[in-house]
Amino acid sequence: MKRLALALVLLAGQAAAEDQPEAQRVLSLGGSVTEIVYALGEEARLIGRDTTSNWPPEANALPDVGYVRALSPEGVLSVAPDLIIAEDGAGPPEAVAVLQSAGVAFVSVAERYDAEGVLDKVDAVAEALGVPDKGRALHDKLAAELQAALGRAQAVGEPKKVLFVLSLQGGRVMAGGADTAADGIIRLAGAQNAMPGVQGYKPVTDEAVIAAAPDVILMMRRGDEQADADANGGSSHTAAKQAVLAMPALAQTPAGRAGAVVMMDGLKLLGFGPRTGEAAVELHDLIYAGS
Repeated sequence: MKRLALALVLLAGQAAAEDQPEAQRVLSLGGSVTEIVYALGEEARLIGRDTTSNWPPEANALPDVGYVRALSPEGVLSVAPDLIIAEDGAGPPEAVAVLQSAGVAFVSVAERYDAEGVLDKVDAVAEALGVPDKGRALHDKLAAELQAALGRAQAVGEPKKVLFVLSLQGGRVMAGGADTAADGIIRLAGAQNAMPGVQGYKPVTDEAVIAAAPDVILMMRRGDEQADADANGGSSHTAAKQAVLAMPALAQTPAGRAGAVVMMDGLKLLGFGPRTGEAAVELHDLIYAGS
């Protein structure tokens, strides 16, 4: 109740968001949503972003209201948005309820980890911004890129098995299973998830890793890690690869024996935004290089 009262005080005297035909103070929550806003050419309307919104680089100059899944109404309202466009899962739910009760237009964009899901997301953001023509143009461009990725995927004979390693915690692999962005992008790249029986991102046993027998191990490369490595003359890819191959269970897999560890930028790989077609082609080439 205290937060709700504060929210109402902050918005007192302002017109209700629904009464504004074209919102000019847009807050984007979620890296893919922010990317779509930029891809639509509507970035001039952005007045804030969440912590995960770090592409394109210009987005980092916007005020950061916090992590998309751990928002505070006070932080969000401090930038005085008249429209919030958020990835599905933004929250916590009580924070979203406060914002909606305060009269801020709040659009939640559904998340699906397939080609149609990406296109639907573009359509939803364009509709929320009131730019249908730009939305159709971006939709068509991305659809063509995804179709090209699909063509590559369909040309594959026997699909390789890919194990997505989110992290190495306490000597155990945190793997990406079904119903994850990792699973979706692996399939778009024409490969097979090595952990289809796991739901979500879960720690898995050494026995499960060995039994999965992945041909390729896939990991995220974070921008800050790469920057640090470049600054110090080192390679974040090499260090991460060495850490993976040092784990006995991973070393015993076909991927481990072949040293087949590939890395991609995390937001590009898992964001399911405007770069997804490009990401699928890039991942395909990394997985099947030399095949």
